[in-house]
This record gives sequence, C-alpha cells and structure tokens, in this order.
Amino acid sequence: MKLLFITFGLLALAVLGIAIKLWAKKDGEFAVTCASQNPMLNQEGEACGYCGKLPENCENK
Repeated sequence: MKLLFITFGLLALAVLGIAIKLWAKKDGEFAVTCASQNPMLNQEGEACGYCGKLPENCENK
C-alpha cells in the first residue's frame, strides 16, 4: 500500500510539473514538437507525418 501511494504521488508530481510548464509557456505550446524540425528523427528531410510541413517550412528552428 505504501508503494502505491508513492507511485501515485510521483505521478501526480510529474503531471503537476507538466501543467506548470504549459502554464508558464507563451500560448501554452511545447517548443519544437514537429518531428521534421529534429535532425535526429528526420535525417532524409522528409515532410512531417503529422502536420505535413517540410523542415524548411517550419518557423521554430
């Protein structure tokens, strides 16, 4: 039972940290969430599978 409380406490702390980060960020968005902006994920320069942008069309470089 003690382990369950510790697990839920740590999980709640993580969610709270993410919520505070979103609250503190401008417009509540995570920076560089598009996979086409990450050179480690997109070595061939392909369009993003989610939004369809090419690496050269992304505004947050």
